[in-house]
Amino acid sequence: MTGDVLVERRGAALWLRLNRPHALNSLTDGLLEALGRGLDLAESEEDIRVVVLAGAGRAFCAGADLLSFPEPAAVQGFLRRVGAVFDRIESFPKPVIAAVHGIAAAGGLELVLCVDLVVAARSARFADAHANYGLLPGAGASVRLPRRIGPARAKHLMFTGTALPATDFAGTDLVTILAEDDRLTEETDALAGSMAGKSPLGLAAMKELVAEGLETDAAQGLRREQDRLVEHARSADFAEGIRAFSEKRAPVFTGRVPQTVKE
Repeated sequence: MTGDVLVERRGAALWLRLNRPHALNSLTDGLLEALGRGLDLAESEEDIRVVVLAGAGRAFCAGADLLSFPEPAAVQGFLRRVGAVFDRIESFPKPVIAAVHGIAAAGGLELVLCVDLVVAARSARFADAHANYGLLPGAGASVRLPRRIGPARAKHLMFTGTALPATDFAGTDLVTILAEDDRLTEETDALAGSMAGKSPLGLAAMKELVAEGLETDAAQGLRREQDRLVEHARSADFAEGIRAFSEKRAPVFTGRVPQTVKE
Protein backbone atom coordinates (compact mmCIF):
# COMPACT_ATOMS: atom_id res chain seq x y z
CA MET A 1 0.00 0.00 0.00
CA THR A 2 1.37 3.39 -1.00
CA GLY A 3 0.43 6.91 -0.03
CA ASP A 4 0.99 9.01 3.07
CA VAL A 5 1.36 5.88 5.20
CA LEU A 6 3.11 2.71 4.04
CA VAL A 7 1.62 -0.48 5.46
CA GLU A 8 3.79 -3.57 5.89
CA ARG A 9 3.16 -6.90 7.57
CA ARG A 10 6.21 -8.20 9.44
CA GLY A 11 5.28 -11.40 11.23
CA ALA A 12 2.47 -10.64 13.65
CA ALA A 13 3.23 -6.91 13.57
CA LEU A 14 1.73 -4.29 11.30
CA TRP A 15 4.20 -1.52 10.49
CA LEU A 16 2.66 1.86 9.67
CA ARG A 17 5.39 4.04 8.19
CA LEU A 18 4.71 7.76 7.82
CA ASN A 19 5.53 8.51 4.20
CA ARG A 20 6.06 12.20 3.53
CA PRO A 21 9.87 12.08 3.51
CA HIS A 22 10.18 15.31 1.49
CA ALA A 23 8.61 17.12 4.48
CA LEU A 24 10.18 15.00 7.24
CA ASN A 25 6.84 13.18 7.56
CA SER A 26 5.07 16.28 8.84
CA LEU A 27 1.46 15.72 9.83
CA THR A 28 -1.38 16.65 7.49
CA ASP A 29 -5.05 15.72 7.33
CA GLY A 30 -4.24 13.25 4.58
CA LEU A 31 -1.57 11.54 6.65
CA LEU A 32 -3.85 11.37 9.69
CA GLU A 33 -6.61 9.81 7.60
CA ALA A 34 -4.18 7.23 6.22
CA LEU A 35 -2.91 6.48 9.71
CA GLY A 36 -6.49 5.97 10.85
CA ARG A 37 -7.08 3.47 8.05
CA GLY A 38 -3.96 1.60 9.08
CA LEU A 39 -5.23 1.41 12.65
CA ASP A 40 -8.58 0.15 11.33
CA LEU A 41 -6.75 -2.68 9.57
CA ALA A 42 -4.69 -3.53 12.65
CA GLU A 43 -7.76 -3.62 14.86
CA SER A 44 -9.83 -5.74 12.48
CA GLU A 45 -7.25 -8.47 11.81
CA GLU A 46 -6.97 -10.97 14.67
CA ASP A 47 -3.56 -12.22 13.57
CA ILE A 48 -2.09 -8.73 13.86
CA ARG A 49 -0.93 -8.60 17.47
CA VAL A 50 1.32 -5.49 17.51
CA VAL A 51 1.43 -2.14 15.70
CA VAL A 52 4.70 -0.36 14.89
CA LEU A 53 4.85 3.32 13.92
CA ALA A 54 7.91 4.45 11.97
CA GLY A 55 8.98 7.12 9.50
CA ALA A 56 10.26 6.99 5.93
CA GLY A 57 13.34 8.87 4.85
CA ARG A 58 15.52 10.87 7.24
CA ALA A 59 13.13 11.35 10.15
CA PHE A 60 10.38 9.89 12.26
CA CYS A 61 8.17 12.99 12.19
CA ALA A 62 8.88 16.72 12.40
CA GLY A 63 5.41 17.64 13.65
CA ALA A 64 2.47 19.32 11.97
CA ASP A 65 2.87 20.83 8.52
CA LEU A 66 2.70 24.51 9.49
CA LEU A 67 2.04 25.49 5.88
CA SER A 68 -1.35 23.81 6.26
CA PHE A 69 -2.49 26.59 8.61
CA PRO A 70 -2.52 29.88 6.69
CA GLU A 71 -5.49 30.98 8.78
CA PRO A 72 -5.86 30.66 12.59
CA ALA A 73 -9.36 29.25 12.10
CA ALA A 74 -7.86 26.10 10.58
CA VAL A 75 -5.97 25.24 13.75
CA GLN A 76 -8.89 24.14 15.92
CA GLY A 77 -10.26 21.64 13.42
CA PHE A 78 -6.84 20.12 12.83
CA LEU A 79 -6.18 19.80 16.55
CA ARG A 80 -9.43 17.92 17.00
CA ARG A 81 -8.53 15.52 14.23
CA VAL A 82 -4.97 14.94 15.38
CA GLY A 83 -6.17 14.57 18.97
CA ALA A 84 -8.68 11.90 17.96
CA VAL A 85 -6.00 9.85 16.19
CA PHE A 86 -3.45 10.27 18.98
CA ASP A 87 -5.99 9.37 21.68
CA ARG A 88 -6.92 6.28 19.69
CA ILE A 89 -3.28 5.21 19.55
CA GLU A 90 -2.90 5.71 23.29
CA SER A 91 -5.94 3.53 24.05
CA PHE A 92 -5.48 1.09 21.14
CA PRO A 93 -6.35 -2.47 22.22
CA LYS A 94 -3.04 -3.85 20.92
CA PRO A 95 0.51 -2.85 21.88
CA VAL A 96 1.88 0.07 19.86
CA ILE A 97 5.63 0.59 19.39
CA ALA A 98 7.39 3.62 17.90
CA ALA A 99 10.61 2.95 15.98
CA VAL A 100 12.27 6.36 16.03
CA HIS A 101 15.14 7.57 13.87
CA GLY A 102 16.18 11.07 12.88
CA ILE A 103 14.07 13.74 14.52
CA ALA A 104 10.82 13.43 16.45
CA ALA A 105 9.78 17.03 17.01
CA ALA A 106 6.67 18.89 18.17
CA GLY A 107 3.71 16.81 16.95
CA GLY A 108 6.15 14.03 16.11
CA LEU A 109 7.25 13.92 19.73
CA GLU A 110 3.61 14.06 20.80
CA LEU A 111 2.93 11.04 18.58
CA VAL A 112 5.74 9.15 20.30
CA LEU A 113 4.22 10.02 23.68
CA CYS A 114 1.02 8.16 22.73
CA VAL A 115 2.62 4.76 22.14
CA ASP A 116 3.35 2.05 24.68
CA LEU A 117 7.03 1.39 23.99
CA VAL A 118 9.74 3.28 22.12
CA VAL A 119 12.75 1.86 20.29
CA ALA A 120 15.05 4.76 19.41
CA ALA A 121 18.12 4.77 17.21
CA ARG A 122 21.18 6.04 19.03
CA SER A 123 21.37 9.02 16.66
CA ALA A 124 17.67 9.92 17.03
CA ARG A 125 16.74 13.27 18.56
CA PHE A 126 13.69 14.49 20.44
CA ALA A 127 12.45 18.09 20.51
CA ASP A 128 9.27 19.84 21.57
CA ALA A 129 10.11 22.78 19.25
CA HIS A 130 6.81 24.66 19.64
CA ALA A 131 8.56 27.53 21.43
CA ASN A 132 10.83 28.04 18.43
CA TYR A 133 7.87 29.26 16.38
CA GLY A 134 5.79 30.99 19.05
CA LEU A 135 3.45 28.02 19.32
CA LEU A 136 2.05 25.90 22.14
CA PRO A 137 1.68 22.13 22.34
CA GLY A 138 -1.72 21.04 21.12
CA ALA A 139 -1.51 17.25 20.93
CA GLY A 140 -0.57 16.26 24.44
CA ALA A 141 3.02 17.29 25.22
CA SER A 142 2.11 19.40 28.25
CA VAL A 143 0.36 16.41 29.82
CA ARG A 144 2.14 13.32 28.54
CA LEU A 145 5.75 14.54 28.42
CA PRO A 146 6.01 15.35 32.17
CA ARG A 147 4.61 11.92 32.94
CA ARG A 148 7.35 10.33 30.86
CA ILE A 149 10.42 12.31 31.90
CA GLY A 150 9.32 14.47 34.84
CA PRO A 151 8.20 18.12 34.97
CA ALA A 152 11.65 19.75 35.03
CA ARG A 153 13.02 17.86 32.03
CA ALA A 154 9.74 18.40 30.18
CA LYS A 155 9.96 22.16 30.79
CA HIS A 156 13.55 22.13 29.55
CA LEU A 157 12.47 20.60 26.25
CA MET A 158 9.39 22.80 25.97
CA PHE A 159 10.91 26.15 26.98
CA THR A 160 14.15 25.89 24.99
CA GLY A 161 12.93 24.09 21.88
CA THR A 162 16.24 22.22 21.94
CA ALA A 163 16.64 18.90 20.15
CA LEU A 164 18.27 16.44 22.53
CA PRO A 165 19.76 13.05 21.62
CA ALA A 166 17.94 9.84 22.40
CA THR A 167 20.91 8.83 24.53
CA ASP A 168 19.88 11.55 27.01
CA PHE A 169 16.62 9.71 27.62
CA ALA A 170 17.89 6.15 27.93
CA GLY A 171 16.52 4.76 31.16
CA THR A 172 13.50 7.07 31.13
CA ASP A 173 9.96 6.28 30.04
CA LEU A 174 10.60 8.09 26.77
CA VAL A 175 13.07 5.51 25.42
CA THR A 176 12.40 1.85 26.15
CA ILE A 177 15.25 0.46 24.06
CA LEU A 178 18.22 2.37 22.66
CA ALA A 179 19.34 0.67 19.45
CA GLU A 180 22.37 1.07 17.26
CA ASP A 181 21.31 2.87 14.10
CA ASP A 182 21.76 -0.17 11.86
CA ARG A 183 19.79 -2.38 14.26
CA LEU A 184 16.68 -0.24 14.75
CA THR A 185 14.43 -2.45 12.63
CA GLU A 186 15.94 -5.65 14.04
CA GLU A 187 15.49 -4.51 17.65
CA THR A 188 11.93 -3.38 16.93
CA ASP A 189 11.08 -6.68 15.26
CA ALA A 190 12.48 -8.54 18.27
CA LEU A 191 10.41 -6.47 20.70
CA ALA A 192 7.26 -6.95 18.65
CA GLY A 193 7.98 -10.66 18.36
CA SER A 194 8.33 -10.99 22.13
CA MET A 195 4.70 -9.87 22.47
CA ALA A 196 3.22 -11.60 19.43
CA GLY A 197 2.66 -14.92 21.15
CA LYS A 198 1.07 -13.49 24.29
CA SER A 199 -2.66 -13.44 24.98
CA PRO A 200 -4.19 -10.52 23.03
CA LEU A 201 -6.90 -10.23 25.66
CA GLY A 202 -4.35 -10.25 28.44
CA LEU A 203 -2.20 -7.54 26.87
CA ALA A 204 -5.23 -5.35 26.13
CA ALA A 205 -6.40 -5.69 29.73
CA MET A 206 -2.92 -4.91 31.09
CA LYS A 207 -2.75 -1.79 28.94
CA GLU A 208 -6.12 -0.61 30.25
CA LEU A 209 -5.19 -1.38 33.85
CA VAL A 210 -1.94 0.57 33.68
CA ALA A 211 -3.74 3.57 32.18
CA GLU A 212 -6.50 3.38 34.79
CA GLY A 213 -3.99 2.90 37.59
CA LEU A 214 -2.30 6.18 36.73
CA GLU A 215 -5.59 8.03 37.11
CA THR A 216 -6.92 6.50 40.34
CA ASP A 217 -5.87 5.71 43.88
CA ALA A 218 -4.06 2.48 44.69
CA ALA A 219 -6.96 0.79 46.49
CA GLN A 220 -9.36 1.34 43.62
CA GLY A 221 -6.74 0.29 41.10
CA LEU A 222 -6.08 -2.96 42.95
CA ARG A 223 -9.79 -3.76 43.09
CA ARG A 224 -10.07 -3.09 39.39
CA GLU A 225 -7.10 -5.37 38.73
CA GLN A 226 -8.75 -8.24 40.59
CA ASP A 227 -12.05 -7.68 38.81
CA ARG A 228 -10.33 -7.84 35.42
CA LEU A 229 -8.52 -11.05 36.34
CA VAL A 230 -11.81 -12.67 37.37
CA GLU A 231 -13.29 -11.58 34.04
CA HIS A 232 -10.24 -12.82 32.14
CA ALA A 233 -10.47 -16.20 33.88
CA ARG A 234 -13.57 -16.92 31.78
CA SER A 235 -11.67 -16.53 28.51
CA ALA A 236 -10.31 -19.25 26.26
CA ASP A 237 -6.86 -17.68 26.57
CA PHE A 238 -6.85 -18.15 30.35
CA ALA A 239 -7.83 -21.81 29.98
CA GLU A 240 -5.19 -22.32 27.29
CA GLY A 241 -2.49 -20.78 29.48
CA ILE A 242 -3.28 -23.10 32.39
CA ARG A 243 -3.50 -26.10 30.09
CA ALA A 244 -0.19 -25.28 28.39
CA PHE A 245 1.51 -24.85 31.78
CA SER A 246 0.19 -28.25 32.86
CA GLU A 247 1.29 -29.90 29.61
CA LYS A 248 4.70 -28.17 29.65
CA ARG A 249 4.29 -26.61 26.19
CA ALA A 250 4.02 -23.15 24.69
CA PRO A 251 0.46 -21.79 24.74
CA VAL A 252 -1.42 -20.90 21.57
CA PHE A 253 -3.70 -17.97 22.29
CA THR A 254 -6.70 -17.06 20.15
CA GLY A 255 -7.86 -13.84 21.78
CA ARG A 256 -11.45 -15.02 22.12
CA VAL A 257 -13.54 -12.80 24.33
CA PRO A 258 -14.69 -14.10 27.73
CA GLN A 259 -18.08 -15.76 27.88
CA THR A 260 -20.78 -14.11 29.95
CA VAL A 261 -21.60 -16.10 33.07
CA LYS A 262 -25.32 -16.82 33.44
CA GLU A 263 -26.80 -16.08 36.83
